[in-house]
Amino acid sequence: MTKYRSNVTPGTAIWAGRRAHFMAMGLSEEDMLKPKIAIINTSSELAMCFNHLDDVAAEVKKAIREAGGIPFEIRTAASSDFITNAGKFGAYVLATRDLIASDIEVQVEGALLDGMVCLASCDKSAPGQLMAAGRINVPTIVVICGYQASGEYKGKHTDIEDVFLHSSHVATGKTTVEELGEMAKVAIRSPGVCAGMGTANSMHVLSEALGMTIPGSAPVRAVSPRMLDNARAAGRRIVEMIDEDLRPRDIITDASVRNAARAVIAVSGSINCVKHLQAIAIEAGLDINVMDVFAEYGRKVPLLCAVRPSGDTLTEAFDDAGGARGLLDQLRPILETDVMTVSGKTLAQILDEAPPTDTTVIQPLDNPVSTRPTLNIVKGSLIPGGGIIRIGGTGERTMRFRGKAIIYHARDEAIKGIANGEVKPGHVVVLRGLGVQGGPGLAMTSAVVFAIDGADLINKVAVITEGQLSGLVNKGLVVGEATPEAAAGGPLALLDEGDEIEIDVEQARVDLLVPEEVLAERRKQHREFGARIETGWLNVYQRNVSPVHQGAVLSPGGRPLAGQ
Repeated sequence: MTKYRSNVTPGTAIWAGRRAHFMAMGLSEEDMLKPKIAIINTSSELAMCFNHLDDVAAEVKKAIREAGGIPFEIRTAASSDFITNAGKFGAYVLATRDLIASDIEVQVEGALLDGMVCLASCDKSAPGQLMAAGRINVPTIVVICGYQASGEYKGKHTDIEDVFLHSSHVATGKTTVEELGEMAKVAIRSPGVCAGMGTANSMHVLSEALGMTIPGSAPVRAVSPRMLDNARAAGRRIVEMIDEDLRPRDIITDASVRNAARAVIAVSGSINCVKHLQAIAIEAGLDINVMDVFAEYGRKVPLLCAVRPSGDTLTEAFDDAGGARGLLDQLRPILETDVMTVSGKTLAQILDEAPPTDTTVIQPLDNPVSTRPTLNIVKGSLIPGGGIIRIGGTGERTMRFRGKAIIYHARDEAIKGIANGEVKPGHVVVLRGLGVQGGPGLAMTSAVVFAIDGADLINKVAVITEGQLSGLVNKGLVVGEATPEAAAGGPLALLDEGDEIEIDVEQARVDLLVPEEVLAERRKQHREFGARIETGWLNVYQRNVSPVHQGAVLSPGGRPLAGQ
């Protein structure tokens, strides 16, 4: 009776209550003794990202039953960057990640279930699920639920990236509302996540590199036979993992975290992977500084495949060429391959069995697409905690910029200023008061970068933002997730309009060129930044979230805002 933790002591009140509920739900005496497994489903009818997950869950359930387990489907919160970003200027989007992790903890740990299969889709589901896996440490497999098919507009490939980009061109008159509407009608042709190497596909690649998926899972076309086969394989494998007692903390180690960072760099993945991987590491009990890992390997690991938006390669081509497994195979000489994976095999064993990689798409280490660092960690007197610059592909990019600050405190305020001609060549556009505390939850600021592009200023100005950048942002000199943020009393709080800032990518520096005596006078002033949320989930999040360079996880005991 006690082989599995879900089989609680007979005769107790807990046992009796569970027995009453489970048997009323149709479980037999034999079923009561089997491992009980959560299927973590972020299904929602709000967005195409995850409206196919109920069908995937059904296939996983069948596989678990056939393998001798009992599945329980569990729903969690779900957020889409394109849908959930409408309220509170996008503050709910990142905050959903930690809500998902806690939601899973409540249901899986509260019910003492034996393992879980997590259906990963849009940006925040995979990191939230992996955080929960590390936290509660029961056998877990992540199922990659695929990317969406794209369409065509005026004879050109059109996906959600193109829609997002052109949406901010409307304000500057570069795109009409009618054109944007027509593009939006054809951009998404199936369920699944954004087709480019945005945050979702980047996190799916990261999940496989971390060892938490069935080998050969990422990326994958949504609702394809291979995606469903992987889902069924996960259902069968989770029962074996429970009997083997193979847990996330056996898989998520310092070495596998480093491997995941290398993979993200090699495909020029989203900057959002840095904070998500840090959060996963923290929840798995690791003492590793992920920003330092990216800073080190960003200058050692070359770009092997330039998937949109970093280059012209479609996700479908990356998928067909070998995907994450093919990428890892090409990276093998610089990986730590003795790490364990959910398959029960080491990464070395998986790569030994991997099919050949198409090296015309995923290029080998000795013939990379580019040796220029794709994800650059920068620090300095303005942002001592750091910021991230994504520079992928092979095109010409500005690597050093010196200019005067023009400051905005809201996304729409900045877009209006760009449309009105306030932003001039030579400016450093600073988006302040929009970090994890001030936003709260990293306000969405990608649209500002796209508006700058629409005004033909993308290579004539620089941008520094505390807010969130979509994984699709890959233009211009843009410093994302700058920390410590102004709301927490960081140096950004001392910045005034017209102050000179220098950004040097090669030296990994972002410095405020203002005399110390001037800054000392400013420190005497009362300066307050960011929104103040008085109720609800965002209030809880705002009062407890750690800085973004520490993973933006919820901290025990809370982290009061500056001045409170």
